[in-house]
Amino acid sequence: MSRLRATGRALRALGHVLRGLWIVRSEFAQLSPAQTQLLVRAWSRQMMDIMGVTLVVRGTPPAQGPALLVANHVSWLDILVMNAAQPARFVSKADVKHWPLLGALITGAGTLYIERESRRDAMRVVHHMAERLQAHDILAVFPEGTTGDGRAMLPFHANVFQAAIAVHAPVVPVALRFVDGASGQRSHVPVFIGDTTLIASIWTTLRANNLQAVVVYGESQTHNGRDRRTWAQDLHAEVERLLQPDPPPR
Repeated sequence: MSRLRATGRALRALGHVLRGLWIVRSEFAQLSPAQTQLLVRAWSRQMMDIMGVTLVVRGTPPAQGPALLVANHVSWLDILVMNAAQPARFVSKADVKHWPLLGALITGAGTLYIERESRRDAMRVVHHMAERLQAHDILAVFPEGTTGDGRAMLPFHANVFQAAIAVHAPVVPVALRFVDGASGQRSHVPVFIGDTTLIASIWTTLRANNLQAVVVYGESQTHNGRDRRTWAQDLHAEVERLLQPDPPPR
C-alpha cells in the first residue's frame, strides 16, 4: 500500500510542480511582492499536503523585511517547508538550478545562486544580498553550505553574514527538524546526504507516514559590533539550542 500511495502522491506532486511553473511564467510578473508571497506560501502548503507532510511552526516568523533567515540544512524539502511557513528569497548553491523541474521552479521564485568554490562569486552574492535587504526583502540562507544528517550541525560559513552587517539588517535563527508524528522521535526519512540521489530521497519521503516538518523561529538579532565570524558562531549555537526537542509534558 505504501508503494501505491507513494505513486499517487508522486503523480499529484508532478502536476502541482507543472502548475507552479505555469504560475511563475505567466503570473509572477504581474503580481506585487505581497501577492507573490501569498501565492508561494499557498502553493508550498498545498505541495506539503500532497506529499503527506504536516507543517508545525513554532515562534514568530518576520512578517516583512529586511530580515535574513539562517537555518540548518537537512533536506531538499527545507526550501519548501520554509516557504510554507514564511516565503523568502533563498540563497542557494548553483547546482540546485539543475534539479529536474524543481530547479526551474526554485529559480523562478527568485533564488540567488552562488558558486561556492569561487571567492569572487561569493562576494558578488553578498553584494546582491545587501541590495535585496536594503529593498526590504526577506532572505533565507543555509550557512552550513550543504545538507547534514540531522544529528549534528556543520560549521556556519561566515561570509553570508557580511551582507546583514553592511546594511545593519536583523538576522533570525531558524531550526528545522523532521519528526515522526506517531512516535515524536526525529525522522531521517527526508535526509539528503552522501550517495543518496534526489529521486531516491523524494521517493522515500513520498512513502512515509505521519511525517512532520517542524520550523522553530528564534528571536531576531543584530550584529551589535560583532564581526561576521563571531556572529556566525553565536547564531550556530542559537540554532543548535532551538533544535533541542521539546520537554515532555508534566
